[in-house]
Amino acid sequence: MKELRIRTLAGLFVVAGVLSWGGARLWDALGTLPGVPVAAPIVLGAIAAVLLATALSLRARLKAQRERQPEAKGVDPMMAARAVLFGQASALVAALVSGMYGGAGVFLLAERSDIPARGDQAIYAGAAVVAGITVIAAAVFLERVCRLPEDDDDDHPPATAA
Repeated sequence: MKELRIRTLAGLFVVAGVLSWGGARLWDALGTLPGVPVAAPIVLGAIAAVLLATALSLRARLKAQRERQPEAKGVDPMMAARAVLFGQASALVAALVSGMYGGAGVFLLAERSDIPARGDQAIYAGAAVVAGITVIAAAVFLERVCRLPEDDDDDHPPATAA
């Protein structure tokens, strides 16, 4: 499995933000811009909490296993792989969604119209961006926790037959 690349996530964020900003301008010119749901940052925050809890749990279990503590609960490799895959998928979606809300929030802030609801919408969009970044951080942490240790083949040369 390949590692998450921050450049890829940042690129998704920027592209989604620019497209969302342009879409918001077009939509606003044609009619009423749809609102930013209040639940957006809440849902992203819940996903970040699940990812963080999974990472902390796996880290504790792996540490207990490494220290050979009695009755240490092992980590199933497939479960760890699924957790990393969930984290990577969540990070990709969070980058897209955060970019989308970021672009809409920039449009709402730049519009500066006399509609007070747009200020609230910009705050919700900003909170969604922060929550999305939290999802990405939790996913990267989960990936780091589940990383296999590097092989040190240089330190331990292969045994030779005598």
